[in-house]
Amino acid sequence: MSKIESKKKVVVGMSGGVDSSVSAYILKQQGYDVVGLHMKSSNAETSAEDEKNVKNVCDKIGISYVVADYQDQMQQVKDYFIEEYKAGKTPNPCVFCNKIVKFKPFIDYAEKIGADYFATGHYAQIEHKKGQHILFAAKDTQKDQSYFLNQLSQEQLSKVLFPLGELEKPEVRKIAQSIGIEVASKKDSYDVCFLGTSKFGDYISWFIKEKPGNIVDISTGKVVGHHSGLAKYTLGQRKGLGIGGGVGKTLEAWFVAKKDLKTNTLFVEQGNGESLYCDTVVVDEFNWIPNIPTKIEFDCFAKFRYRQGLQDVTAKILDDNTVELYCKEKQRSVTPGQFAVLYKKDGDKLLCIGGGKITSLKKQGKILDI
Repeated sequence: MSKIESKKKVVVGMSGGVDSSVSAYILKQQGYDVVGLHMKSSNAETSAEDEKNVKNVCDKIGISYVVADYQDQMQQVKDYFIEEYKAGKTPNPCVFCNKIVKFKPFIDYAEKIGADYFATGHYAQIEHKKGQHILFAAKDTQKDQSYFLNQLSQEQLSKVLFPLGELEKPEVRKIAQSIGIEVASKKDSYDVCFLGTSKFGDYISWFIKEKPGNIVDISTGKVVGHHSGLAKYTLGQRKGLGIGGGVGKTLEAWFVAKKDLKTNTLFVEQGNGESLYCDTVVVDEFNWIPNIPTKIEFDCFAKFRYRQGLQDVTAKILDDNTVELYCKEKQRSVTPGQFAVLYKKDGDKLLCIGGGKITSLKKQGKILDI
């Protein structure tokens, strides 16, 4: 990899995992004065191990590091997580965390010590040119994390570096192995970090009082089971419903189709039912990167959840913050509370033009009651 810029100071957010560790190493090799910044976890079990990993990596590659406590900011993420579930939505805490924790107090700290840049181990690419800060998907399409960065402002992106943007995950592990750091083979974590070793259902139960209710077949109105609390379920969910085999018209799997907070009813549907589909997605709190397009209506790609492939849509800007997305193919189990993120081709790269929170769904012009 070519040398970007030397004799500049950069703060690297370090979690104790392989990605952030290799990011710090790459920047050190490129000539930066690198300082590692590790956020203390609220979970005692994982915190001690992560801090140990950060120390070992920093000692190995010869950089200094600090451990910071941003629990007040992290509490905002936890509160958001719980309030969204209380409202019957399915939040994406990683998007919110990036906006108010990793790219807020971390950047503030970088400025405080006079650093020129802040870097992370996210798989994404950034270009700084003509006063604009442009976000692209990573080269490794399987690991690309630009989806989680869709709410970052131009100010937050202005001093950001993503050292892994042009690398694929096997290359990153190979670099880690070559320098002999212990986290080289550490497994990727896909869990919400503040859950620690707690199971999702148990964590939700600590903060939201469980209220058991009926599980109802949306097509027949018949009770087919019982749930322990609506907050534990999300649209399109298949596993963990507790509905025994042989129940219903067919032998197909059951899926969550709707949550009715007023009656405390979980509606389900078997198979590939129509209630699980929409053709229009309404998105609010939209953040444009780097700025709002000049065209009110345009074709682009969308992701309605992180692991989803690119979907062909036509975007119509209703106002600065609200966008309607007309899907070329009907979409299954799009979930309010998640984020819709838009992309466009830019040469051989994929440009992230922004994202916002999914607020409602439509089918044939009618708002769906979900």
